[in-house]
Amino acid sequence: MRTLILVILCCFGVATSTFAHAFVDHAVPAVGSTVHAAPVEVKIWFTEKLVLPFCELRVLDASGAEVDKRDKHLDQGNGELMIVSLPTLKPGKYIVSWRATSEDTHVTTGTFTFVFSP
Repeated sequence: MRTLILVILCCFGVATSTFAHAFVDHAVPAVGSTVHAAPVEVKIWFTEKLVLPFCELRVLDASGAEVDKRDKHLDQGNGELMIVSLPTLKPGKYIVSWRATSEDTHVTTGTFTFVFSP
C-alpha cells in the first residue's frame, strides 16, 4: 500500500510539471489569419505567467527583417499577456517569433504567421 501511495504521488508531481510550461493560448492577430486592417501591435496570451527579461517577441517581414518597435512588454494587469508594438505595416505576410519563460523557468518557443491584406 505504501508503494502505491508513493507511485500516485510521483504521478501527480510529473503531471504538475508537465503543465508548467507557457504555451500560446491565443493571439491577436490570430495564428494563421488574414487581417484587413493594419494591426498596431501583436498580443499573445500564454497559459502561464511570464518572466519578461527572459522572453522574446519579434515580428518579421517576409524577408526576415524585424519590423516591430522592439518594445515587448507584459500587460500591467495580466502577466500571461505579452505585447509588442508595430509601425504602419505594408501589405504582406508576417512571421511572429516568440520565446516564453514561465515563472518556474521553463522555456518554450515558437512561430506563427499572419497576412496583412487591406
